[in-house]
Order: sequence, then C-alpha cells, then structure tokens
Amino acid sequence: MFSWLARIVSACLRPVRRYARMSKDDVDDPSSIEDTLLWYKDLEKHSCGEFSYAVVQANEIIEDHSQVETGSDAMFIGVYDGHGGPEASLFISEHLFHHLMRIARDNGTISEDILRGAVSATEDGFLTFVRRTYGIKPLMAAIGSCCLAGVIWKGTLYVANLGDSRAVIGSVDRSNKIVAEQLTREHNASKEEVRRELRSLHPEDSQIVVMKHGTWRIKGIIQVSRSIGDAYLKRPEFSLDPSFPRFHLPDPIRRPVLTADPSICSRVLQPNDKFLIFASDGLWEHLTNQEAAEIVHNNPRTGIARRLLKAALNEAARKREMRYKDLQKVERGIRRFFHDDITVVVVFIDHEMVGKNIAVPELSIRGFIDTVGASNFKVVRD
Repeated sequence: MFSWLARIVSACLRPVRRYARMSKDDVDDPSSIEDTLLWYKDLEKHSCGEFSYAVVQANEIIEDHSQVETGSDAMFIGVYDGHGGPEASLFISEHLFHHLMRIARDNGTISEDILRGAVSATEDGFLTFVRRTYGIKPLMAAIGSCCLAGVIWKGTLYVANLGDSRAVIGSVDRSNKIVAEQLTREHNASKEEVRRELRSLHPEDSQIVVMKHGTWRIKGIIQVSRSIGDAYLKRPEFSLDPSFPRFHLPDPIRRPVLTADPSICSRVLQPNDKFLIFASDGLWEHLTNQEAAEIVHNNPRTGIARRLLKAALNEAARKREMRYKDLQKVERGIRRFFHDDITVVVVFIDHEMVGKNIAVPELSIRGFIDTVGASNFKVVRD
C-alpha cells in the first residue's frame, strides 16, 4: 500500500528526493514534526560556504520544484514555482541545468548570455513537449512555471529570473547591521511598472491587463508576465476552446502575451556579502526582504531555511487568526487557501573559502563544464 509520500511522488511523476523528510531527532521544536507537508535539509557544504533549504506543500499536488548543484568551485541554485500543474516546473528541473552545462562547455565560460541561452533552450524544449502532447492533453498548453536560477562561479553571482520568485542578498554595512538587497525584478501584473510595460507592448489591446477578483491579471487570467510554458498565451496554435473557460480567450492572440525572456543580473561578490536567499513568492507574501535577512543573520546556520519557512507559516496562520500548530492539521489542497507551496534556499558565502579547492562530499557526483574549470558538480538528493 502506498504511503502518503509515495502517492505524492507518483502524482508528481518523479520522486521528491531532493528534500529530507523530517525526523524527530533533527527537530529543535518538537511540535514542528506534526507538519507532514514540510521537508528540509538543514545544512550542506558548497564550494565557498554552506547552504540550507526547505519546502512546504500547500497544493493537492506540489507545484514547486527546485535543485541545488554543487562542485569544487561553482554552485547552481534553481527554484521553479509552477502553476496549472507540476509538469513545467518538473521539466525545468530536469533540463535547465543540463542546457547550462552544454552551452557553457561550448563557449568555455559562464556569463549572463550563457544563462539566458540555457533558459531559452529550456523554454523551446517545453513548448516542443507541449506540441507533442497537445492533441492528447490540451491543458498542457495552460501549464507554466516561474524560473529563478543562480550560478556562483569564480566569485561572481549570476541570476536569471522569470516570474515572481525572488533572490535577496544579505550584506553588512559599516555599522555591522545586515542590509537586504533584492537582486531580481518581479514580473507580476500587481507591479505598476509591469502593467505599464504590457500596455506599451500591446497598445491595441485594452484588455491586456484587467482587475479581476481584486487582482491585476494579464488577459484577466494570469498574474505573471514572464514564464516557462503557458503556451496558449504565447502561440496561437495552442489556443484553448470554450470547453476550457478558465483559459479560453475570446479573441485569438496575434503575438505573444507572455514572454520567456528572463531578467538577468550579475554581481562580483564582496567581503560584506554574507548570504543569499532564493525563494518562491510564497515566502515573500508573508516576510519582507529585511525581515528574512534579519532572521538569517540573527540565528544559527543549521536549519535556517526551515526557520524562515516556519516564520512565514506562522505569519500566514496569524493572518487567519489561528496558530501554526492548527495550520499543520489542514490537509494539502485545502491548505492552499492559507498559503502557497513555498521553497526556500539559503546560501552562506564564506569569502575565505573562495578560490580554494574545497572537497564537497557525499551523494552522486557528475562532471560540470571541465573546460571552464567547474568540475565535479553533484546533485543534492537523499
């Protein structure tokens, strides 16, 4: 008989092996073990520090997927917040890093353009997958995912973002106080600048962004303006008929409404840069950048991603006039009314380790772009 976890695994098409199931021995707060929808990895090493991550499920089928790849002098972090189903976020987790390896190997370097090319190849691959399955499962055209990806290589951070996940860096100022800086731009119609951008790109379409159910939405349907997938809003061939009222457009699109062009930034890491937080928007609905940075700065490293996640869940419960321990009893699916699926990755940067050949032990090892010196990457899985 399948366990609860096995049923989730089967529904997601692939084992959720990147997240360690809670055990009583690993939990500082015994009450937290009652939350069977939460997975975490408290602390692992990477080439220039340590990292921690945690995931909590809210949807009937978890739509967040993520990955951390570490090597002797490089690191890759990916957070993929799916919508409409898990297929797009799962596809990204299976293909984006491989495209990055291939393109970087061909060019002998890592750069903003290399990262952009990997995102573009992933989008093309998923749209090809949609085309192959569209006749059998038309709703594949309505499945998409945000995509937040970061690479640390030779002391430089590269970040690509599609959608409304967020990367934040915590740095200390001259008075040794932590300062949070958001590295990514959010592509969400709730932002006035995004609405202005969409209207300028589609001046002929008075319905390009409309207020619906108290929220600004593109074509009255979706909030994010950039994504992987969502083929029905990018190519007329994938339009959905009135039998799918949630995704049906009365007038076929003449050109893409959404785009898969990521916003990209790079940053040479400085000695005052202490850590990075990569998280899906579910975290940022309940914590500000500064609140999250202060939690990381003022608490032990071990279990810090889980601590951030629990702070968000406590706030989600408080907004509904309940306690977190009561929220833990709410089943997946119904729990989506209280909070979203949330993925959090916290990466600590120890500058004295940058440039040194640090052994990254355990788990499966595989090569990564030997031509640019980032060898022996591994996938963090249990």
